[in-house]
Amino acid sequence: MKTLKTVVAVAVGALALSLNGAPGAEFGFNQASAQESVRKEVGTPLTEASKLVKAGKFKDALGKLRDAEAVGGRTAAENNAIEGVRFSAAMGANEPDTMARSFEVLKGAGKLSQAQQLQYMEAIAGTYLRNKDNGKALTWSQRYFKEGGNSATMKQVQQNAQFLSGDMTSTIKDTLDEIAADERAGRAPAKDKLNLLLFAAQKKGDAHAESVATEKLLNFYPDPKLWAQILGSLPQKKSFDTSRYALDLYRLRLATGNMSRGAEDYMEMAQLAAQAGYPEEGKQVVDKGMAAGVLGQGAEGARHKRLADLMVKKIGEAKANAAANEKAAEDAKDGNALVTLGLANAFGGNAKKGITQIEQGIAKGNLKRPEDAKLYLGLAYQLAGDGAKAQTAWKSVKGNEGAADLARLWIIQSRSAKR
Repeated sequence: MKTLKTVVAVAVGALALSLNGAPGAEFGFNQASAQESVRKEVGTPLTEASKLVKAGKFKDALGKLRDAEAVGGRTAAENNAIEGVRFSAAMGANEPDTMARSFEVLKGAGKLSQAQQLQYMEAIAGTYLRNKDNGKALTWSQRYFKEGGNSATMKQVQQNAQFLSGDMTSTIKDTLDEIAADERAGRAPAKDKLNLLLFAAQKKGDAHAESVATEKLLNFYPDPKLWAQILGSLPQKKSFDTSRYALDLYRLRLATGNMSRGAEDYMEMAQLAAQAGYPEEGKQVVDKGMAAGVLGQGAEGARHKRLADLMVKKIGEAKANAAANEKAAEDAKDGNALVTLGLANAFGGNAKKGITQIEQGIAKGNLKRPEDAKLYLGLAYQLAGDGAKAQTAWKSVKGNEGAADLARLWIIQSRSAKR
């Protein structure tokens, strides 16, 4: 997932920047302060190793430390100085196991303050994450927080390590907690944080967390590309009936500016609408394509015109059969036909009548797809300009075949359209 990789890169990059001055400083060897406790035969290779670290020659620095270790009878102070330089060199060489060993030696010797210990652990966890050793990155980040750390960068490291190691439950819980804290403080949750929640929720199949992430992403960071990402991921859900909701997906794509295939999208949507019993909607789609300069142009212009003529013909047929169709729908033992007629009337400009028919269809019952009926009632209210009742209808949609997902997205789209 490209976005997730970006989140990881940001977290690790920020960590590296925060520790950029460490070699030769907190983690390095200070020759002046060590003159009394480190002998020359140890101090000389240590100084050379420290210079190599500053020059970015980390592997060479690790090799030079072996010269210092070859000196016999080393004191505790000399060993500590060696481990300080070794930590810096290992960090630059991306060797977190070596960093961890040096840290434990220095910590055990009582040479690190609490703040320094946290900084060292931060470096270790970040380096493990950069090396894609996610289990160890998670272990060290958890240890960091257990011992009093509170770095926002380390929280990113921990969350990404959780995700990459497969711990979706912890990722979702921690990210939801952070989002709630952001909102309590009056802050917009970071986009990367919301993306992480979305990916974790999709991987685990947590519909609630996914809806939270989707809603907040679209509320705080709405744009056509984000809508394209969300709408593109919807058919990938195992529970989503793509063939059944193809037209509904097109409706959202049209409303959010995501008819990405141009003329092909407009033509397919118009045909699907006519086939479903909504020729007025089909004609409106063609008209929008014409107005946008997508249809009616070039070599396919004549074909587009024929499609427009077909929509007009089907509208005429629907009007000619309206009375008979309404009677048949009213006489039917179920409300399915009334729901279809109601939405057709709403698209045809008579939203009030359409709403009444859909409500009558729902009341009659025995519906093949009752959740779809509530979805379309919301759409009819939206076409009537009654956003509040549309929201109420969409909030009532349940189930996991796709209607509820679409309803949640319509709620968000209708709200953002007002802003």
